[in-house]
Order: sequence, then C-alpha cells, then structure tokens
Amino acid sequence: MNLKDLNKMTSNLGNTVKMPVLFLGHGSPMNAIEENEFVQGFRKVGKDIPKPHAILCISAHWETRGTFVTAMQNPRTIHDFGGFPQALFDVQYPAPGDPELAQETQKLITKAHVGLDDNWGLDHGAWSVIKHLYPNADIPVIQMSIDYSQPARYHYELAKQINSLRQKGVLIIGSGNMVHNLRMVAWNKLNEEFAFDWATEANEKMKSHILSGDHQKLIDFKSQGKAFDLAIPTPEHYLPLLYALALRGGKEKITLFNDKPVGGSLTMTSLKIEEA
Repeated sequence: MNLKDLNKMTSNLGNTVKMPVLFLGHGSPMNAIEENEFVQGFRKVGKDIPKPHAILCISAHWETRGTFVTAMQNPRTIHDFGGFPQALFDVQYPAPGDPELAQETQKLITKAHVGLDDNWGLDHGAWSVIKHLYPNADIPVIQMSIDYSQPARYHYELAKQINSLRQKGVLIIGSGNMVHNLRMVAWNKLNEEFAFDWATEANEKMKSHILSGDHQKLIDFKSQGKAFDLAIPTPEHYLPLLYALALRGGKEKITLFNDKPVGGSLTMTSLKIEEA
C-alpha cells in the first residue's frame, strides 16, 4: 500500500480533531524560494497544527465564471507569473490530487453548481505557501476557484457549506492578501517593513473586525471608506479571507501571524482559526 492509498483510507475514517483553518498572506512569488520571516511563519504554523489528510486551498490566482474544484490525480505546478528568476520557474510541487475529496466538496455545496476541473493544477497562490508547510509534498491538495461574477456574500455563504470537511482531516487554506494594491507598490521598499497610511488604516480596521467577529463589515468591504477602496482595488486577493472567516465556530480562537506590511501597499497578515 502506498502513501496515497493510506491517505485516502485515513481520510475516509475522519478525524477526532477538528482541523484548523488558515488564511495565508502569500505576497510575492519569490517567497517560495527566499528565506525570510514570512516563510518562517508558514513553517511554524505547519508544525503547530495537526497534520492533515488533505488540503483544500482557495487561491486568489484561480478566478473563474462559476465555481470549480480540481479533480485530477496529479495536479501540475503552475508558474502563473513573469519576470522572475529561472530558479522560481524551476520549482515543482508534486503533491497528489484527491478526486474523491473534489467529489465530496462538490456534493456538499448545494447553493451553487460546482464543476470538476481536470485542467488547472496548483497555482502559485497555493504551492508557494503550502511548500513551506509541507515540503515533502506528501499531502493531497485540491483547489477551489473564486467565481469572479459573484458578490462577497456568495463566497462567505459558500464557504460555510464545506465546514464539515474540517472534521475529516481536511485543512482549508485561503491564500491571498488583506491589503493588495500592486499599482501603488513602492518597489524600492518591497523588502522592508513599510506601509502607506491608508494601508495601515485598512489593515488595522480589518484586524479589529476579524478579532471582534464583525464579519458583516468585512463582507461589505466596498462600503468601508477610502482606505478599504485603496486596499482592495480588486477583490480576488481579499475574498480568500472571507472563506476562512466563514468557517470560524463561535468559540474558536484566532491567532494573527506574519502581521507586517511590505512595499507600502501590501500586508502579509495571516491568521489561524482553531478550537480554543
């Protein structure tokens, strides 16, 4: 029996421990190969939580019309970026897929039609961070796409429907950035801790709403003023946060980590949701 078969057997048995939920600020693709405090934060959280039977990742970098989950046996490593060193394009993350988990996810979601996808794979929003949590690529990974045609409430409510996967050894990860405005990046300060005033304001307000459980203001992010408008010029990097928050149980605690800005208009703020 190989490791993949064993993973499938144990995932079908379920878990006695409710798996945490993560939102990871993934930042630059270079975090995949650089050594810095952010990747150290990813590695630490990987060691602190129970080892999952499988991972479901909602990445900012897979936008579709409609909602899909990857259902192939062996997802390819997608290098969906340009202008970076060859060493980054050489990275492969050969984690297996999990077609059975994809089908189970499809069945759990009744508020929308979910398609099974055999073409996508793992984009850098997924593999660039998961490789630090599980460098051996021995955990099956599937991705769920972000339907760009739907409002924030849709994504929040859809996420609630997959909550039961947490009891079956599935680690659900949202990968994006809370503050993400590439047009306003101070490129000369990309490798240092620096934030424009509006980025600090937005990030602090977001954290306040997260910690107080005020999800409604976060769902209504378009009505929160100028700082939010600048922090979220397009929603794809922000929406994975809503997927993570929707899965929080009433008594679960939230731990923030990697809570620093870079380049003026990006924040790496990440969070872990787990039973208290």
